[in-house]
Amino acid sequence: MGIDEIIEYIEKFEGVLSLKPGPGDGTPEVAWGDAFFYYSPEGVVPTTTQPFATIVTKDYPEDEASRLNRPGAFRVNIAAGKDAFAAWTGRAPRDPRPGGEDPSAADAVIAHPVYGELGWLAVVNPGPRTDGAVRELLGTAHDLARERYRRRAAT
Repeated sequence: MGIDEIIEYIEKFEGVLSLKPGPGDGTPEVAWGDAFFYYSPEGVVPTTTQPFATIVTKDYPEDEASRLNRPGAFRVNIAAGKDAFAAWTGRAPRDPRPGGEDPSAADAVIAHPVYGELGWLAVVNPGPRTDGAVRELLGTAHDLARERYRRRAAT
């Protein structure tokens, strides 16, 4: 799965707002070339919630473990929730990380190297082994974001 294919897949979900920062749009340069996906039927960036998925194409400060500064490397980050996190990692988000997990391994579903404690999963350079999982997890993350939106709108 390439970046464009993932973006196209996510943008087909109902109510998705995708942001793709770039030069001249007022966003920080570090975010240029990345993509951020929100559930926002109004098409306005929510001020009270985080994206349900992101695609990052480079290392960020304090987030270098995936070694995304390699040519062609990118990572899909998915707020799939604690149930999906536990199903994929075998532990609760706040449980200690076991040793041996390589956050730079390609085509593997892993706990996000920084936001794993919040139930985020990640895949560096998704490929044939994780294609179906990434699609399923993105659907789960979208559903969770939509439900959070509906709960907030009801109050």
